Amino acid sequence: MPDLRIVQLTGSTDGGIGRHVREMATELSNRHRVILAGPREALADAAPDLRTSVIDVSDRPRVSDAAAVSRIRRIARGADVLHAHGLRAGALAALALSAPTPERTALVVTLHNAAVGGFGVRSVGAGLLRVITARADVVLGVSGDLVDDARAHGARRSERALIPAPAHGPQAPAWSETSRRAAGVGPGQQIVLTLARLAPQKGLGLLADSAALLADRVPAARWLVAGSGPLMDELADQILGEALPVTLLGRRPDVPTMLASADVVVSTSAWEGQPLNLQEALAAGAPIVATDVGGTREVTGQAALLVPYGDPDALVSALTRVLTDDGLRAELGHRSLARAAELPRTADACAQLERIYAEAAQAVIA
Repeated sequence: MPDLRIVQLTGSTDGGIGRHVREMATELSNRHRVILAGPREALADAAPDLRTSVIDVSDRPRVSDAAAVSRIRRIARGADVLHAHGLRAGALAALALSAPTPERTALVVTLHNAAVGGFGVRSVGAGLLRVITARADVVLGVSGDLVDDARAHGARRSERALIPAPAHGPQAPAWSETSRRAAGVGPGQQIVLTLARLAPQKGLGLLADSAALLADRVPAARWLVAGSGPLMDELADQILGEALPVTLLGRRPDVPTMLASADVVVSTSAWEGQPLNLQEALAAGAPIVATDVGGTREVTGQAALLVPYGDPDALVSALTRVLTDDGLRAELGHRSLARAAELPRTADACAQLERIYAEAAQAVIA
């Protein structure tokens, strides 16, 4: 494959998106000329030998957007491919490359999230997607529904992005009794674990409603929630006011040990792409119960018990089955490990991108 000039552009990202973009830029730089561009905080953990460029791509419209478009245009001048990640970065990249130039740069955009929210949020998301599809040569989606949405909005070519599963080593040991007590787990209690950023997309209302039902059906269960976010205080108030059997742990450095200690891992999300938390749970051999939304089923396959979003009774029924049936719990753990072995790795994701880049760049030349 010929040496390509590639710009990887990311927006204001946290969590898995930023990690993925930095990983791909680093791996691709072994064979191609790569520039990683985006906000300063998104570049902070980049490999020291990777070429970077600070561009202010925010998660909301700003006066500085015009300057960002101009800078993206300059950085992408002479590149074979500009690969933008996210709706905002994708739309700014599309605007930057819409101006006539002697050399045309291929545009690839990866959609990492759905526009989850009210009518206004969805309308803005649809508008940004139309801007993207009017210019992009390829639109990738981290879940099948995002691919379908891109096609519905006019994408000339769209396919599912491969997001590599996180690397994992030997299974971590479970918590000691002292650690369990420190996390608010009493003697003989079973651990229901949620790993999530505490934001609207994560279905925290469903989590609270389900916790109230679970307290009646499985009194020995304790629901631990690890993560932080804008809704943390609101959820804490609800837990206190309703005396829910939930403990908020905040951000934790011992996620592998938590997963090894959990009797079941649960996701209550309203939407997910290729959720990192569930990929980690699969690799840990944890039983999983999750809402059947977005790309969750594409990640878990047959390893998890999936339930409709917004139905606390269905969710708690699945949790009750897992917590009260040792055989089912063991079977789901075995399924998780088997599924984890099937998930794409970094080499798979890089191979997909190199194929797409080469085809898109060749199509531009033709």
